[in-house]
Amino acid sequence: MLFIAALIVAVGKGHPVAVDLGGRPHIARLVIRGIIGNDVSRITTALKKAQNSSSVTGLLVVVDSPGGGVTGGERLHDAIEQFASKKPVVVTMGDMGASAAYMLSVPAQHIVALPSTLTGSIGVILQRPDVSPLLGRVGIDVAAITSGAMKDQTDPTSHLTPEGRTMLQGLVNDLFDQFVGMVSKGRHLSEEKVRSLADGRAYTGRQAIGLGLIDELGDEDAARLWLRKQLKIGNAQYPVMPLLPETSRHWYDLPRRRAILEGVLGEGIMEKMDRQLAISSLDGAVAILQP
Repeated sequence: MLFIAALIVAVGKGHPVAVDLGGRPHIARLVIRGIIGNDVSRITTALKKAQNSSSVTGLLVVVDSPGGGVTGGERLHDAIEQFASKKPVVVTMGDMGASAAYMLSVPAQHIVALPSTLTGSIGVILQRPDVSPLLGRVGIDVAAITSGAMKDQTDPTSHLTPEGRTMLQGLVNDLFDQFVGMVSKGRHLSEEKVRSLADGRAYTGRQAIGLGLIDELGDEDAARLWLRKQLKIGNAQYPVMPLLPETSRHWYDLPRRRAILEGVLGEGIMEKMDRQLAISSLDGAVAILQP
């Protein structure tokens, strides 16, 4: 099992390259699927290129993600916000558009979700394991020589002190405040209103529309229709082109290889492995909906 996990991590690190935008006027389509990592440079670079391209007239963002790294979500948020300051942006959500995935969605002028979409989940979590009791039971003592009392408080081999917990809570609170500010600005809601909704819970699309977190219930076709109305164009002779190519997130997503592994490990284990590997690859605080 460990060998399989290591192999998946080793060969699943490829990055997509930007699609040639071409000279034809078109809408760019960006897909955000799965756990959001903190290294999103390829996407932000492609967004900046599209933003400055005279042939790209608008952006369709297809989101199906429970969230991920706060840093990655913030960088995508800022890149989409910059795009939206110049050209219309619409977001369409699938099964999920929660936490960091909701964060990156709020700069769009219009958000469309299905009635069953899980969205919102406005919050931040920082997990800090403490393995020092276990080390003590097996006779291992780790002595940390630090320049300050807080320096070892993110180290899982050191005991988390009350002061350290307060310090880490302060980090989470500040990141949370930033998240609330993004939602307040993007959704034109008061910070008081956002905070009343932001205890970490998810909302269905049907709940979210009544709370002002999304604008419309519908699918990608509804999102495309809204964008075309903003651009005052018809359906004919006006393409929607991918901003980046969709590639397999992991080598085992290839149907034949995945089928073999699912036969050995079971589909449920494969899904959990995919999710946990992606989450464990993130550093720092995360904004993610964990069912």
